[in-house]
Amino acid sequence: MKQARPRRSVLYVPAANAKAMAKVENLACDAVIFDLEDAVAPALKAEARTSLQSYFRERSHDPKERVIRINALASAWGAEDLAVAAASSPTAILLPKVETAEQVLAARSALDAAGATAVRLWAMIETPLGIVNIREIAALGAHESVGLECFVAGTNDIAKETGLSIPAGRATMVLWLAQVVIHARAFGIDILDGVYNDFRNQDGFLAECAQGAEMGFDGKTLIHPTQIEPANGAFSPSEAAIAEARAVVALFSAPENVREGVLTLNGKMVERLHADMARRTLAKAGLPLEG
Repeated sequence: MKQARPRRSVLYVPAANAKAMAKVENLACDAVIFDLEDAVAPALKAEARTSLQSYFRERSHDPKERVIRINALASAWGAEDLAVAAASSPTAILLPKVETAEQVLAARSALDAAGATAVRLWAMIETPLGIVNIREIAALGAHESVGLECFVAGTNDIAKETGLSIPAGRATMVLWLAQVVIHARAFGIDILDGVYNDFRNQDGFLAECAQGAEMGFDGKTLIHPTQIEPANGAFSPSEAAIAEARAVVALFSAPENVREGVLTLNGKMVERLHADMARRTLAKAGLPLEG
């Protein structure tokens, strides 16, 4: 099981915004994406990299996952972004507009060559071609040597690339997003829902969070700190689900059951695969995996 921590709320923070970055440590989000790509104008790219280097150097201890979104390696800024990311030792780097498995492999090779073998990979799926090639991307990325741990749905760019709007309920792209979710699940990769642009519309945001949770997303990417608490609630397991997960884990962890594959709990048959599912539930809730 790859997921060892919750990824319910993942906040984008522009790397060019020093004030916003300074507030990160006091936020209750599960992870932060320091953005060098869309949120930073071309004229500010170099300044943003310098600011990000200073931030990671001065704040080396934060329990949150810290992810750096770089510009595409083929762009004018990609190579320098990756060098800064590798030297900063984030949890992961987020690759934008991933459309082929080769792009993921190229990033892995570049990180390894820079000595950043512990840095994992996340990938934005935000174009039609990325969705079409999602099986190959997931199959390659799932290998431990590649280290692709998370997909991020880029709903704004999908809308831009296809010319479609994103109405309430997202009927225009639910089927496309479902393809990304099912491939993430098939290959053991986490999957985050796209952003909700109107951060002042709390009802709309809550509705989209509920939809994302029902679709199987692990969490949601956010653009404003006010979205953190609602996202944490929407993507957290219920108290009943947590209690059941603890009971299943405890049952299979008991010394007398170590060799058992099938057991009975409250009149229901449970298999060892249910213990794996239960540990995933506990991880999503940020609870100890031993139940």
